[in-house]
Amino acid sequence: MVSLGGFSEKPALEVGGPSPLPAHEGHQPLVRFTVDSKRRLVIARFGDNLTLADIQCYVQNLCTDPSFHPSFSEIADISDVKEIPLEAPDFLKLADQTDPFSLESKRAFVAQSSLQKHAARMHKILRGQRNFEIFQTLQEAENWITS
Repeated sequence: MVSLGGFSEKPALEVGGPSPLPAHEGHQPLVRFTVDSKRRLVIARFGDNLTLADIQCYVQNLCTDPSFHPSFSEIADISDVKEIPLEAPDFLKLADQTDPFSLESKRAFVAQSSLQKHAARMHKILRGQRNFEIFQTLQEAENWITS
């Protein structure tokens, strides 16, 4: 079983200068993640408001982590996300330019609401990955990733 409680909180970093996206009042960009190099796995948990800047900060922090490799698997838990203010060009940019994982990596998204599932499906379609599944629980995602 994966414990999310031990994640280190990485502060948001500016990517390529100031973000062109407006700041959301009271919104603190937060993505907690851990890299388990022994299991070749990244587990990320996203906050309640998932913006393009949040995802870009996560990717920048992840890519600077010396234990990360693009061939690792990922579990992206978006089950706490309530708002996803992304538009079609944002989804395309994330899939084509931002995503740091290889197309051969196993990817599992934990999504429960229709909004979360829609966002996960969009990313799956735009990335064209076969090893990409969406689950209701973290345990289901972990079972599939480690199978």
